[in-house]
Amino acid sequence: MFVRKIVTAAALAVTLMTVSACKVDDIVPENAPLPPDLVRAINANGMGVNSPILVRLFKEESDMEVWKQKTDGTYALLKTYKICAWSGKLGPKTKEGDRQAPEGFYTVTPAQLNPKSNYHLAINMGYPNAFDRANGRTGQHLMIHGSCNSSGCYAMDDEQVQEIYSLARYSFDGGQRAFQIQAYPFRMTPKNMARHKNSDHYAFWQMLKRGSDYFETTRLAPNVGVCERSYIFDQSAETVAGLSPAGPCPSVAVPQVVAAKYQADEAKTQEIAARMAPSEFATTSTFTYRTGQPITADAYAQEQHRREGYDREGKRIGPKGGSIFGLFE
Repeated sequence: MFVRKIVTAAALAVTLMTVSACKVDDIVPENAPLPPDLVRAINANGMGVNSPILVRLFKEESDMEVWKQKTDGTYALLKTYKICAWSGKLGPKTKEGDRQAPEGFYTVTPAQLNPKSNYHLAINMGYPNAFDRANGRTGQHLMIHGSCNSSGCYAMDDEQVQEIYSLARYSFDGGQRAFQIQAYPFRMTPKNMARHKNSDHYAFWQMLKRGSDYFETTRLAPNVGVCERSYIFDQSAETVAGLSPAGPCPSVAVPQVVAAKYQADEAKTQEIAARMAPSEFATTSTFTYRTGQPITADAYAQEQHRREGYDREGKRIGPKGGSIFGLFE
């Protein structure tokens, strides 16, 4: 009986390796087509397979949303993916090696797609952007990539990154010159803003919320500019393109519907915070990483906000620890 199990397991192992090799090399290359169910969802929502996309990331919820443009020019949510892993704490990336995943507004062009990544496929987020550079922030190669390990990136499983990469490629094939990534610490609701009101990053997050409010109310990608070392939104593309990141800001004309949402949410945030007990406010993680120092396996695992079902090396946990022999017990 044991010999039979060994032979059967060995045969299955060969089969799985063959299927795996086929999957990586033939089924999901960088020019793979979109899955049929995703195409059906696109068509059902009044979008086109080559229409523009927009990506939103939410750390605390570990959500990645892909939005797609409809025929009327507005964006609609196509699909929400659970982020497999992100590292660090809530808050922006500030320096090379701090292992923080970025927060802010980033732009991806076709040149930022990386089909030769060490992690199946990858999309360079474009960090540091003009805001980051104006504020002295450093770092490079911050990606959305495959695998379930992060050192400052947003890591997805290989199947997810395949879909996201293909959606980006299809949008570029359709004529989109660049798509926007909006990376947030959490969903920018009054309740969440109240919970995080005591954070050192609160003013930064209030600024990000203005861009979020613009998108939430208009379903259009905001034109993002940087002046006086701050983000500004809602201005014309020509206006934001002519700004100096450290120079003065122009007078800002915010659409009434956007201003009304921001004001209403701010009032609601203050109301919620006034009713909260001290224990209800979010606490800041005590995890710290000394830039440039080797990181232990335990510390590395601690900083990973990783989806269940993956080990500390970012590998899927299979039946009984992943051993195929467990399938025959």
